[in-house]
Amino acid sequence: MLADAQGREAASTRIDRDDLLVKALQRREPAAAERLVATYGDRAYRLASGIAGSARDAEEVVQDAFWTVVRKIDTFRGESAFGSWFYRIVANAAYQKVRGGQSRRGDLSLDDALPLFDEQGRHVAPIADWSASVEDHAAQTELRVALTSALNELPPDYRTALLLRDVEGLSNLQIAEVLGVSVPTVKSRVHRTRLLLRKQLGAAMTTPDAATAARSDA
Repeated sequence: MLADAQGREAASTRIDRDDLLVKALQRREPAAAERLVATYGDRAYRLASGIAGSARDAEEVVQDAFWTVVRKIDTFRGESAFGSWFYRIVANAAYQKVRGGQSRRGDLSLDDALPLFDEQGRHVAPIADWSASVEDHAAQTELRVALTSALNELPPDYRTALLLRDVEGLSNLQIAEVLGVSVPTVKSRVHRTRLLLRKQLGAAMTTPDAATAARSDA
């Protein structure tokens, strides 16, 4: 009960602050753009870099997104949360960067890469348990490399759903508003992406090369 109350209070505070920010932007207050960057800059960069891949592309995406927000703030009608509207602009700018610059390799097919299940929903092939190895500092480095590689191969819409859910902490409803899809679609994308990452990380952490690298770096 207390946690729920605190969560509602935090959400209300977030909405109140965004409402003040939106009004300041619409009034073209001199400091409004700086407040926008201070409030959403880090989150915009995380999302942009997660989709676009490189730091340079992410910086360009963030700049384009902020400029778009400032120019189009009068089109924001409050039909969704400002944060959802903002994330949608960032994601669209990042998608354009990916499509225009071909900054990524061919995206991985989730249907080909996901674990296989039988009729009872059990894994056809066992997935190795590598969780104990994450306490090893060398293994942590290997894990970060494998995670980055796996994320880079995801289709952009799946990658975005996962980043918004697990990194930014948005609800499924908020993500649905950002991506313009249904809540069940968001749930499916996040679940499928988590399964894929688990499989990819498991494979990376249990290969002989990974084990050898971990031992030699220890």
